[in-house]
Amino acid sequence: MGSSSLMRTHGWSGATPADDDEAIARILDAARRRIDRSGKDFGISDVAKDVGVTRQTVYRYFPSTEALLFATSVAEVGPFLDTLAAHVRKIHDPAEAVVEGIAHTLERLPHERYLGLLLTPGKASAFSAGVTSDMAMTFGRSIVERFDVDWASAGVVDDDLDQLVEFMLRIFQSLVIDPGRPPHQGKELRAFLRRWVAPAISISAPPHARAQTKTKAAKRAAQATKTKSRGRPKVAM
Repeated sequence: MGSSSLMRTHGWSGATPADDDEAIARILDAARRRIDRSGKDFGISDVAKDVGVTRQTVYRYFPSTEALLFATSVAEVGPFLDTLAAHVRKIHDPAEAVVEGIAHTLERLPHERYLGLLLTPGKASAFSAGVTSDMAMTFGRSIVERFDVDWASAGVVDDDLDQLVEFMLRIFQSLVIDPGRPPHQGKELRAFLRRWVAPAISISAPPHARAQTKTKAAKRAAQATKTKSRGRPKVAM
């Protein structure tokens, strides 16, 4: 059955969407309102009622409540990803970017509703189908791609980048499930990640790529120093 036929045979509260994109947007909007009111304690039937369609219509777009929760959370987590990009913007070293990306995301988890739905155990979790599920890997790539790192120069491309995402997600998942006793946080969390996680990222790149990364970092630091020097007022003698 085509999408136009599907839309024509169901209610949509008397306002049929123009296409599948609008239909999905309405369903996600209804799910978001449910999440804002009651967290993740609702089902497909509740969303269908809010939109004005049958459960079967919602199921054609989202095969389960978990899939709907995940899609809604991904759609709403964009602002966090933007702040993450800004936070790591000046970090160009691959290992340090991974360390800070994991640490910052862990620290923001209690304060970000949709991020929490994605990354803590539950129906909307990106990990509900496993760390290497399409859902988890897609979200992980969206984080890594916001790092201001030249991954190609670092020797991390294609399958290697997917493996890096998997590695990050496995580390992240373990710290969410068991934060440590006492929990790793702040400077201690970063020191822990630098000691045990950063070396794995650093040795993943071939020697020439690591050298190129260090050279580029040194050039950026030198350029930043020159820029600051130019901006200082001259002192009269």
